[in-house]
Amino acid sequence: MSNSDHKCINSFIYPRVPYLDSSKTEGLAFHANLQEFSQRVSYVCGLESGGKLSPEQAYEKVECLWQHLKQSKQRNLYLK
Repeated sequence: MSNSDHKCINSFIYPRVPYLDSSKTEGLAFHANLQEFSQRVSYVCGLESGGKLSPEQAYEKVECLWQHLKQSKQRNLYLK
């Protein structure tokens, strides 16, 4: 597999949307964390749907991810 094929596959599997509000740089970190949260929740949902995780385990993992996202948001508010 060539390097360009690898980049194409990565951009398909790990899509990144650019942050549009360039006037507020403090939102960049939270925006990146939000994208990572949604990607990880998607993985957890797929594992639960495929029977690799129980619904309870999936809930606990999503709850943990949510708490990390909330902490990220609070840190972002504190820095303003």
